[in-house]
Amino acid sequence: MSYLNINDKKLVSVVAELNQLLAEYNVYYQKLRSFHWNILGNNFFDLHNKFEELYNDAKLKIDETAERILTLRYHPVSRFGEYLKMAEIQETSAMITDTEMVDKIISDHQIILLQMKRVITKAEMAGDEGTLDMIGAYIGKLEKASWMLDAWNKNTEDQLKTTNMNKAS
Repeated sequence: MSYLNINDKKLVSVVAELNQLLAEYNVYYQKLRSFHWNILGNNFFDLHNKFEELYNDAKLKIDETAERILTLRYHPVSRFGEYLKMAEIQETSAMITDTEMVDKIISDHQIILLQMKRVITKAEMAGDEGTLDMIGAYIGKLEKASWMLDAWNKNTEDQLKTTNMNKAS
């Protein structure tokens, strides 16, 4: 693989982790679509729009991840049945409350973030800067989305942690 200047044997584990991320993102994407279609209640407008924003972002990540695998000269997993077998993220009924939907999405974000860290570990070992760059950008955006959903799920009297900067160590 001369145009990448990466040892092909080192890429096998990177591609395996990218395919796992692809599986996670595909199941997550479909869950978001289902929640988007089925949300009810006072938070309909907020969450209907938020779920659409999230699934559009996931759709982009799915395409970019598959194209990264192709760039590395491998075929991405592309059958939904395989995604369901591979993914830690599970299908979820949409017949749940809005707060339960948000909790499920935050939980899915944790799974995706852990998988991204696995990709980063393998990409570092392979010297795969392109994958490192791509996944590094994904992490910050997903962490921010998780924070916002978590804040939405809090009560107004809830508080975040504080540090006392004036205290001596």
